[in-house]
Amino acid sequence: MTVVETDDALGESVTGDDPVSSSAPTPLLAPAEGVPDVVEDERALDAAAAALRGGHGPVAIDAERASGHRYGQRAYLVQLRREGAGTWLIDPIMCPDLAPIADALTDVEWVLHAATQDLGCLAEVGLRPAALFDTELAGRLVGLPRVGLGAAVEHYLGLSLAKEHSAVDWSRRPLPEPWLRYAALDVEVLVQLRDALEADLRQQDKWEWARQEFEALLSFSGPPARTDPWRRTSGMHRIRRRRTIAVVRELWLARDRLAQRRDISPGRVLSDGVLIALASDPPRDTQALSQVRELRPALRSARVWLDAIETAMSLPESALPPITLPSTGPPPPRVWAERDPVAAARLTASRTALTTYAEERHLPVENLISPDAVRRVLWDPPETLDEAGFADAIRGLGAREWQVTIVAPILAEACDPAE
Repeated sequence: MTVVETDDALGESVTGDDPVSSSAPTPLLAPAEGVPDVVEDERALDAAAAALRGGHGPVAIDAERASGHRYGQRAYLVQLRREGAGTWLIDPIMCPDLAPIADALTDVEWVLHAATQDLGCLAEVGLRPAALFDTELAGRLVGLPRVGLGAAVEHYLGLSLAKEHSAVDWSRRPLPEPWLRYAALDVEVLVQLRDALEADLRQQDKWEWARQEFEALLSFSGPPARTDPWRRTSGMHRIRRRRTIAVVRELWLARDRLAQRRDISPGRVLSDGVLIALASDPPRDTQALSQVRELRPALRSARVWLDAIETAMSLPESALPPITLPSTGPPPPRVWAERDPVAAARLTASRTALTTYAEERHLPVENLISPDAVRRVLWDPPETLDEAGFADAIRGLGAREWQVTIVAPILAEACDPAE
């Protein structure tokens, strides 16, 4: 996985009984069976599939991407470990169709950490789970203060994982041995972590919550496509002129096309800071471009940037993008008191009650119910402000049944004028 860990400290037990002693964690430095060779051809892939089919229990699975280096989120290494089968490292560039692995793991539970990070790129190579356990999500539900893989492994198993290779360029070939060792260790104890978390979930009477959450993840197909993704350019919030916004858009689109063609991260083509600077004071020719010191490495694409600027500057006023997109949801909570004092009071009461419940059960309130769902049902409430009305409303917004059972009564009580 390519998430940079920043929370590897030993967490405190939320139940009062630490699963491991308070002594310093033991470094996990090498896989128990050594670093396996990378699977790079059909014969080795078939051998991996046969071994995994002959294993037993869940399969730990992880993927390494090259975020920040390459365009997109494809997997450049897939790691799997199953009891009785050992650890396998597969190169999905050399073996782009992992159907043999998928066939070997039919109906086998996957164990992943932060599943939404990897499910998309694994699906691209033909790997889709029939059942899964997400150790990061489980950590949230049991109330771990830190839910990174390193922190969870330290908390439950007393081991420390090195994370120094988490953000390297996994598209590099050949992959250095220290990187492969790191990748193998990411799945070395993942099943043991899964078992410890399940025990904690059951002890806290949260197993059914987790089961429903994991089941919902099976249909995860990636985050929804953003409208105007160029609006997320860093520094965009400072721009208040539509013409300048149009220049940002055209430069962003040109950069994206160039990055895709070269298969590199857009930020390596042109940083957001330089893009905003160009839009704020658009150069009109190559000589003016050359005066932008930060742009000099990208001057070989000078015509691309100048064409993008020219396109934006020649647009009629009617074709300029709006400063902001129209809202499809409720307004920011800070303006509720002015626009609808009753709704604002209900939101305050509901937030207080939901936070209290979440703290009592040791889980983040956002895992109890999406804050966006709460805002939506309180700004545009159901016809009946009772438990049934709120249950239907939040269910329609994607809440799982365990959430509906808990949250609907809380919202109904918070919105009861008699309270």
